Amino acid sequence: MENNQRQGRVFLRLMSYLRPYKFLTFLALSFLLLTTVIKSLIPLVASHFIDRYLTDMNQKAAMLLVGYYLLFVLQTILQYFGSLFFARVSFSVVRDIRRDAFANMERLGMSYFDKTPAGSIVSRLTNDTESISEMFSGILSSFISAIFIFSVTLYTMLVLNYQLTFLVALFLPFIFLLVNLYRKKSVSVISKTRSLLSDINSHLAESIEGIRIIQAFRQEERLKEAFEEVNEEHFQYANRSMALDSLFLRPAMSLLKLLAYAVLMAYFGFSWQTIGISAGLMYAFIQYVNRLFDPLIEVTQNFSTLQTSMVSAGRVFDLIDEQAYEPKQLSSNAKVSTGHIAFNNVSFSYDGQHQILDNISFEVKQGETIAFVGPTGSGKSSIINVFMRFYEFQSGQVLLDGIDIRQYSQEELRRTIGLVLQEPFLYHGTVASNIRMYQDLTDEEVEAAAKFVDADPFIQKLPHKYDEPVSERGSSFSTGERQLLAFARTIASQPKILILDEATANIDSATEQLVQASLEKMRRGRTTIAIAHRLSTIQDANCIYVLDKGKIIESGNHEDLLALKGTYYRMYQLQAGMMKKDSALI
Repeated sequence: MENNQRQGRVFLRLMSYLRPYKFLTFLALSFLLLTTVIKSLIPLVASHFIDRYLTDMNQKAAMLLVGYYLLFVLQTILQYFGSLFFARVSFSVVRDIRRDAFANMERLGMSYFDKTPAGSIVSRLTNDTESISEMFSGILSSFISAIFIFSVTLYTMLVLNYQLTFLVALFLPFIFLLVNLYRKKSVSVISKTRSLLSDINSHLAESIEGIRIIQAFRQEERLKEAFEEVNEEHFQYANRSMALDSLFLRPAMSLLKLLAYAVLMAYFGFSWQTIGISAGLMYAFIQYVNRLFDPLIEVTQNFSTLQTSMVSAGRVFDLIDEQAYEPKQLSSNAKVSTGHIAFNNVSFSYDGQHQILDNISFEVKQGETIAFVGPTGSGKSSIINVFMRFYEFQSGQVLLDGIDIRQYSQEELRRTIGLVLQEPFLYHGTVASNIRMYQDLTDEEVEAAAKFVDADPFIQKLPHKYDEPVSERGSSFSTGERQLLAFARTIASQPKILILDEATANIDSATEQLVQASLEKMRRGRTTIAIAHRLSTIQDANCIYVLDKGKIIESGNHEDLLALKGTYYRMYQLQAGMMKKDSALI
């Protein structure tokens, strides 16, 4: 019952997408209705020809024969335009649904992407929307066509001979019983099949994304087994779906049609002399039985696809309705002026149960640089996530220029905060487009940003310089080159606040010197928060905070923290010892 109600709501919602295309839908339905009328006329013309002119060919018979074949031509033309308009409506609706789904996905917060596999989202925006397209372009038109044909055919049969119509109508309850039984049994199977297809997409996306790690750790067999398990389960459910189709669809319906033929022929054989049924009328009725059963067979055959489309539409609407948005910002005209940051007793948890930040307090004045260090899971990146408004904090206060950070619009925060991640992401395009990031920047401004962060020397060595193609993720560039391009991208937007999330963690020592020099220039005059893995990169910070289990356990500049001989001192000694060993090996 719950599934039926959900599918009903999904169907009504899909129909609401037809509103902007009412005229186009009206045209499609009009051509469909005209096609149905022509289809119903053809057996009548044939019946008239058989009874009046089959044994007496004359000019009228020839004209009737020509008209008979012209009806077939007209039917084909009308059917073409009906299908064409339905296809246009279908593509328009699917375009609108994809646009709504993608637009809502772009607004979702990080919490949604933390728990939802990328492959599942891709599957909803591609496979599931394509399934909806099939429903509108083929299945929906066939359903409406079946209703038209069934209604017109039944009416015509009643007008011709109500007794023969009554005999055929005896089979209709069995047809509707089969359709209803199939619908009930197929919903759960089709839904599970679709869900498993999404799982397959997720496995594929993860395997392609992490192929280097998979091969490096010799995980091919394990991934193959995991994929095969999901693939096999999908295969089993697909077979169940096919078994239901094979039992309830064409074989059962075709059997009922043959029985209807047998009943009509028997009735005609026993009664034609007494009740005066002509050969033409009998021919017409046989044709109308075809007209009556064939659309129902087609509808029943398409029912599995319709069920799949409804499940797919439900999954897409789930994405459209998802409300795990970024934290709300109040509508305000507040502007960031200096970049003075203050955290006052901020506490934060990702799941509402495990505290990640516990009463964190610190201050960064305009132009100062502070750094956070600590073991993995201590809460360093969570401070950035809270400040960037990727997640909502539970208690405390975050102030920016003395104003609650929630008072700023999302656009203002993104405009004034520059973020550089540990793993820079480059988009498919060119070097220039990756620096420009679709902002309104001139070529001179793009080059100036690259020169500022010392990226220009290596760009000038590229065959096409700033027009050098960039593949997905920038795999043709070294880590250091990708990071310099990310720096140029950040500096091009002229942010007042700079966030560095372990920006040099994956860079070799030789490249680190070049990157570090770029970072120093970027930090001048800007409020900077840095998360550091290498302590050598933040020794000049105004204040260094040592985190452990979500709490600040030490704070001070580099010399002060070394003098404490606490956690920071031990971390520094450990890294210094490792550097000495590396030097000795070299």
